Amino acid sequence: MRIKREAPVQKNKELEVDVIDLTYQGMGVAKVSDFSIFIEDALPGERVQVKILKVKKNFAFGKLGKIIKASPDRVQAIDRRFTQSGIAPLQHLAYPKQLEFKQHQIKELFNKAHLDVQVAPTIGMDNPSKYRNKAQIPVRKINGKLETGFYRRHSHDLIPIEDFYIQDPHIDEAIIKVRDILRDYHVSAYNEVTHKGCIRNIMVRYGRATHEMMVVLVTNGKNLPHKEDIIKAIQSKLPDLDSLIQNVNDSHGNRLMGDKNVLLAGKAYIEDELLDTKFLISPMSFYQVNPIQTEKLYSLAIDKAQLSKDDVVVDAYCGIGTISLAMAPKVKHVYGVDVVSEAIEDARKNAKLNQIDNATFVIAKAEDQMKKWADEGIRPNVVVVDPPRKGIDPTFIESVLEMKPERLVYVSCNPATLVRDCQALIDGGYEIKQPVQPVDQFPQTPHVESVTVLERGK
Repeated sequence: MRIKREAPVQKNKELEVDVIDLTYQGMGVAKVSDFSIFIEDALPGERVQVKILKVKKNFAFGKLGKIIKASPDRVQAIDRRFTQSGIAPLQHLAYPKQLEFKQHQIKELFNKAHLDVQVAPTIGMDNPSKYRNKAQIPVRKINGKLETGFYRRHSHDLIPIEDFYIQDPHIDEAIIKVRDILRDYHVSAYNEVTHKGCIRNIMVRYGRATHEMMVVLVTNGKNLPHKEDIIKAIQSKLPDLDSLIQNVNDSHGNRLMGDKNVLLAGKAYIEDELLDTKFLISPMSFYQVNPIQTEKLYSLAIDKAQLSKDDVVVDAYCGIGTISLAMAPKVKHVYGVDVVSEAIEDARKNAKLNQIDNATFVIAKAEDQMKKWADEGIRPNVVVVDPPRKGIDPTFIESVLEMKPERLVYVSCNPATLVRDCQALIDGGYEIKQPVQPVDQFPQTPHVESVTVLERGK
């Protein structure tokens, strides 16, 4: 008979613990009789008082109370709300240590998979704040007033915030001005429970190189009360605004954007520049949110790909063509594929904009298209992947192993799926000879991007 293990901690109890580690989500880890307690805002090396909030079968969550002994790596938090909302959950950790933590994250996962892979120090930022070029800010009614801010972590309680710390200040300023105009015209905020109310979110995009700005009002249905007056007021308060769009999202789920966009004023897109390449960015475009670090990330990917004029490149998950079009002048031909039709439309426009004629873009699932290209006799020397957090589909890996490119350049936003996919590629005959290079795309958060090169074994 199996004896049920009793948790050594109880809900609402307070205790003193030593913090010994950080999770991949940036939470402190303490142990009581080998039972893990996860504590937001706690750092390794600290002794803290903690109140147990929730007890699960194998772990518990605790709330940080008094810090009895502080870590030498602790710095003064800018604003407690940035931790509560998940905007900057690592703001209390000194920036050099954030970079070490991100390198350690990747190294540990490779070690656990028994893969002997070197991981280089994380490339950071000179100023690890005010970097985001895009914001999607929820709008809700609080105490009878329309507010913008961010949700408390693991909840849908909105915390009103005006200075978001990690966003470009032009974006924060635009959000406040739009919010105040919506208040002036008594526009209702969306209610998630009743599904009533007009404004769900305000999205702002800002081109760092061009200073062009787009504002998107995400509405619960087609109707926007006082539409013409609101358009004039926004144009008056934001005279340099390049694009004003209404996005209609009448779904009852958690989707941030709907499928329909209505141009209210200006252009249907903004323009920006990355690695000497121009890009048109529409409301739905995937475009990296940290342009300073993206240039470093993509430059690394291009350099590590060791491209030559005779190379044929496949860029899977190509989005609006950011990597494809930067590589195109250096190679014979680039083939890009993405499942999002709007992204491929944008990629084709961006190729024309930059007068690039050696890039072909296809709407399809990457794994399906790879098989088609293989059947058509297209054999790339280099494959570049920049997949979403879920990583690469196993059938895509099968296609890569069939095509046998000399190199695969993996741009990853999730170390766990990176290591899983690398294991499959190594089992298929590829090797990692160069150190994996982490790049800090998201300072003050636990997230990390990296570039890994896999080379076909002899």
